[in-house]
Order: sequence, then structure tokens, then C-alpha cells
Amino acid sequence: MRASPLRLPVALVLLGVALGGVLAGCGKGSHASVGESRTAASGFGAAPQAPGVLGVETKNTTRLGGSDPASDAAAVAEAVYPGFTPATRPQAVVLVNERDFPAALAASTLAAAPLGAPLLYAEGNSLPDVTAQALHAMRPIGASALGGAQVIRIDTSAALPDGLRARDVTAASATGAPALGADGTTTGSTAGTSTAAPGAPGADTTSSETTASNEAEPAALAAAIERLAETASGKHSHDVLVVASDAARALQMPAASLAAESRAPILLVTGSAVPAATREALRSLHDPTIYVVAPTTLHASAYAALKRLGTVVHVSGGTGARSAASAGASSNPVANAISVARFSHGSFGWGIHEAGHGLVFASAARPLDAPAAAPLAAHGDYAPLLLLEDATAIPAALTTYLSNIEPGYTEAVSPVREVYNHGWLIGDEHAISARAQAELDTVLEIAPRQPSEAEQSVSEAE
Repeated sequence: MRASPLRLPVALVLLGVALGGVLAGCGKGSHASVGESRTAASGFGAAPQAPGVLGVETKNTTRLGGSDPASDAAAVAEAVYPGFTPATRPQAVVLVNERDFPAALAASTLAAAPLGAPLLYAEGNSLPDVTAQALHAMRPIGASALGGAQVIRIDTSAALPDGLRARDVTAASATGAPALGADGTTTGSTAGTSTAAPGAPGADTTSSETTASNEAEPAALAAAIERLAETASGKHSHDVLVVASDAARALQMPAASLAAESRAPILLVTGSAVPAATREALRSLHDPTIYVVAPTTLHASAYAALKRLGTVVHVSGGTGARSAASAGASSNPVANAISVARFSHGSFGWGIHEAGHGLVFASAARPLDAPAAAPLAAHGDYAPLLLLEDATAIPAALTTYLSNIEPGYTEAVSPVREVYNHGWLIGDEHAISARAQAELDTVLEIAPRQPSEAEQSVSEAE
């Protein structure tokens, strides 16, 4: 481990990379000139042309995306599925309303095998140009397990280009079952009440049912996504991630990459209760292992309810056991993300304590970048999500973690025989600055180290 890993300046080089119509630093509506090379081909089935898009890269980092969630998601999706050959076209693509973070988070599990669906964003019920261009470039083949659907629409009715076949995912039908509290009594109102927005026709803004209904809707949609994932894979998942939807979104973000890597669905609770839809989904999984991300965001009442539905494990540190240190980590976004990256429980979890990995870096202020980056956790170098709270600086805790897993080589084992780390940066320089990228490049670099006594003994014996 180097004593001062962040000193060396790194020259940032503008390289032409095929990021599929996404220009780093540009937002929605500013991609027309880039997309012309994709859309110039006649017909949807025509092979897309290489756009030669500019992207800022360093020797150990690659930046994907722009100034908004739609640009970031499109860049990641096309990096994973450029669409130039049959093998680089996805079965299906997820299209989710960017105004619905809980749905986007839950949809991250669809990036996992066997579906492997990248995620794109709609803006309400409209399709941003960059999203339409990405759909055209990737040319999804159609998922046979989902009736040939090429696009899975979640909480949006946005019209699709090129005659793509859609499968819509909506919230589960009302069960009439109330959310479950610690003592088995109900909390709030029933899950099937009206979800009309306050002030809309039919909305009763004075009723206590409004809050309970609003909490039930995200849980029901997450449960519906879990069922779709089950249909796509053809089997139940024994492992499931649970996230408190009313917790700070930055604390929820690491669940996206963990779901994509582990194939575990994400189900939603609140800090104090388990909504009906989540309870029924957990029961259908028949005593699953329930992994709770950011454990301190749940109160005792929610834990008591979950323990009647499966085996509860806290996603914290590297052991799966809850401790004072891990409890503190789960209340800070940067430390919580590191904790998730370090966590393992048997064969479940990232368990990253050594060099040789891909790593995704995103801004804690841009929660939609977590679902957008989920495909990078299930393809290529399988990268967990790490967070920066300040666009211009690397947090001390993150610097320490990266230094601890820094690749190293010795005179006995040259760099070409060792492993490397690579960083994916999500978003433009408002998310992560060029200076921060240079610092990350430096701390990710393989460095000389002193061999241990055991290594020296083996070398001498040879």
C-alpha cells in the first residue's frame, strides 16, 4: 500500500470510444448530431455505424454518461451491448420512468443473468432522444421467456421506436392485506386503497389511507418485478435483498449492483413495517435468506416482521454479522457502499478484499445512476458500486479502501503476471470532476510492493 496514493497528476486523454450516441457532458436533447450516425442506416435491422463519440478516459478509468440519468443509462447500456454483432445485442431492455426511483432500483435485478437486461430511462411517458437512440443502436433481440418482449416498460407508457415489442410491468393487484408490524398487528391502512395523487380526482387528502397507499405502491411494483425476474429465469430465488424505501436514497444505491451481481430481487419495506406486497412475495419464496442493505435504516418492528418470513442477514462489513462498526457504516453513504462491496455471506455477496476487480464510481447526489450502472455489475469485470459525496474529492474512507485493494507487484512477479483494478465513472464532471478522476486513476494503478517473507522464501527455493 502506498503512503500517498493521490499525489501524481494524470493527463486526461480524449479518446474516441463507442458509447453509442452518448457524448460525455451532454444532456437530453443535445445528442442529435451524435445519433445521426446510428439512425442514418435504413431500417431497424440495419447494422449501426460506429459513432466515434468522445469520452474522457485514463489508463485505469473509463467515464460513461453525461449530465442526466438518461444519458448515463444509455452510455452504460451501449458499453455493455454496443449492438454491432448478434452476441452484443441484449435479449430485452428495461425502460423505467426516471421519476420512480424505487421502481428503477428494483428493476436493477433484471440486469442479472439469464435476462441480462440493461436499463434505460423514460421521462414520465415520453422518450428522451438519447434513450430512443440507444434502443435503436442495441436492437434488442427479444426474450423468449417473456413472449418475445424486446422492451420491459415499468411505470411508463412511453411510445417505443422501430415497432419494438413491449411487456408492461404494473403494480400487483390489491391483496387487501395490511402492512405487518412487529407484534403481528397491522400498521396503517390496507394495501389496496386508492393511489390517486393529492388533489387529483378521487383523492382523499384527509384520509390516513393516503400515506399507507403511497407506501404500498412501490412495494407492489417491486414485487411485480420480482415475479417477472422469476418468469425470466424459470426458478425461485432463495436470496432476496430488502431496502427501506423511505431511507436516504444514497444509502439504497449499492443494492442495485448487488442485485445485478447476485441475481437476487430487491423488495421494499419501510423503516418500521413490511408492506403487504412484500410480505406476500417473501412468503412465496418459502423461507428465503433476507439480506438487508443499510441495516440501521430499519427499526426493530420491521426486523421482527421480516424474521417471521425468512432468515435475516445484515449486509455490512465482511462477515454478515452486525456490530457497532458495521452499524455506523450503514448510516453513511460512502462507508455503506464500501461495506456492501466488502460483504460476503457464504457464496453470496461481493466479498472484495483484494485487487483484481472492476469498480463503479458514482455521485451520492445522483441516485438514479445506481440502477443505470447495474449492468456493469453483471457483465464484463463485474463491478460493485462505490460513492463520492463531493464531485471534486475522494473521501478518506474510499481512499483507504482502494489503497487496501491496490494491485501490487514485486521483482519476483512482474506486473504482467499480476491482476489489475479498473474504474467506471458514471456521469459528467458535475458528478465526478476531472481532478477526482485523475486521483482515482492513481490509486487504482498497480504499484511495486515489498514481497512477504513467505514469498521471498518461495522465490529463493525456486
